[in-house]
Amino acid sequence: MGHIAAIWIKRAKRGPMDPVERARSLAGVGLEGNADQGGRRQVTLIDLARWRDAEAAVGAPVAFTARRANVLTEGIDYLESRGRILELGAVRIRIHGNTRPCERMNEAHPRLQEALLPDWRAGAYGELLDDGEIAVGDAAAWNDDSSA
Repeated sequence: MGHIAAIWIKRAKRGPMDPVERARSLAGVGLEGNADQGGRRQVTLIDLARWRDAEAAVGAPVAFTARRANVLTEGIDYLESRGRILELGAVRIRIHGNTRPCERMNEAHPRLQEALLPDWRAGAYGELLDDGEIAVGDAAAWNDDSSA
């Protein structure tokens, strides 16, 4: 089992990432106040261990906000997680795929995009299945119950 280590809300596309202690999940929509709403990419997630692997590959620390993900978890490996259900506190997320790193990553470090490619280091994206609230410190765990 893991936990939520940080949460960010992006006010506008290409806009700043605002750190928050808690965020409201709107099922089928996204995080309240976040620029990305609807579709299959309602929330993006990265894991601390995979991020540290990417930092080691570039040989320098890089701010988590460079990835532009909404949620940083610790203790959750997103490798091959497509189709699985992740529980963050009382909110469930259906993982739809690996978040592909884009050229914007290289704005933070010249080799970051390449360093994020292996082993789902860039994290995952998914669909929010529940209305509710998530908060820094909430438990994070896989729920592989097929009825979810």
